[in-house]
Amino acid sequence: MADDKKGRNKQADDEERRQRKRELEEARDRGDEAEPEPVDGAAGERLGDLDEALEEQEYPTTTEEVIEAHGDHEVEAQEGWKSVDEVLTPVDDETYESADDVRSRIQGLIRRG
Repeated sequence: MADDKKGRNKQADDEERRQRKRELEEARDRGDEAEPEPVDGAAGERLGDLDEALEEQEYPTTTEEVIEAHGDHEVEAQEGWKSVDEVLTPVDDETYESADDVRSRIQGLIRRG
């Protein structure tokens, strides 16, 4: 291949295609791997006793129902311990499809502080 601009551009394009192909193959290979377990501080962080209570909750559920059932549970926020009632009261009444949805919402609120 001639060493001109057109040839260099073709080589670069070919290399980009090969790189994308390698990345896709690696992603497919990793698709069979199990997800890693969450570590402390990760998005999957647990909320102590509240986790078990949330798992027993019937879903879908609303913010109001979560407060009614679990408002007295305490969670550790950036500025100290708060009840679930304190954490969720400022939130509009939302619908949650699972314990993970509620957990994620609470964790997002307590991290904002």
